[in-house]
Amino acid sequence: MTDQIVISMKDVSFSYNAVPTLENVSLLVKDREFVSVVGPNGGGKTTLLKLLLGLLKPDKGDIRIFGKTPFQVRHQVGYMPQYIQFDPKFPMTVMDVVLMGRLGTRWGGPYSREDKKAALDAIELVGLADLTRQLLSSLSGGQRQRILLARALASNPELLLLDEPTANVDIIIGGKLFEILRQLNKRMAILIVSHDLGFVSQVVQKVMCVNKRVVIHPTSTISGEIIQEIYGCEMQMVRHDHSHSEENMTCGGD
Repeated sequence: MTDQIVISMKDVSFSYNAVPTLENVSLLVKDREFVSVVGPNGGGKTTLLKLLLGLLKPDKGDIRIFGKTPFQVRHQVGYMPQYIQFDPKFPMTVMDVVLMGRLGTRWGGPYSREDKKAALDAIELVGLADLTRQLLSSLSGGQRQRILLARALASNPELLLLDEPTANVDIIIGGKLFEILRQLNKRMAILIVSHDLGFVSQVVQKVMCVNKRVVIHPTSTISGEIIQEIYGCEMQMVRHDHSHSEENMTCGGD
């Protein structure tokens, strides 16, 4: 890990129709840090991602990615949405989907040999190289999630932003996804929105608690009291991995 600042937000605020969503947010994410973003629905997690992607502009404050505006470095950022909306009758293959991740790195025309190699490398990285020509509609939910991750990786990003990557997948598929992310974290910073603290506690170094304002905690300091304060309701402590120490006990809701 280096001391390079990957994400910098200073006194950032944003409102929808004059209703504050984020207020005076300041944070730093360094090279190869793995940060989890948690908080209640409506607390501003998705808004935070959209600001980092340059899809929204703050009402006030400054956002820098690698020292530049989000728009200037969009080709250096990989984004994985929670799910993909598509017409299951449309004959879209796995390769078609992953090649979409190359659109921000090129100036039009047919995909080049370099584009196709980058897409193939990304598909292989998520362990689905044998499904390149399969129709997206024929894949399971877990396979589609990994294909979305491959699409995000096709541009060879230096920062990865993920929105609920384990939503609607079982614990085994979720574990596979996080093992892939653990390996990717050796060469890039990762910021992940997730309600599942049991999964993210295994790999993240920091937890970013978002509920209009942002408070950052080291993973080891997260307690039931902190989670209750974030979500505004009683939470139950759940031990996801019995090999963990008491300090690494994680939190989950009923």
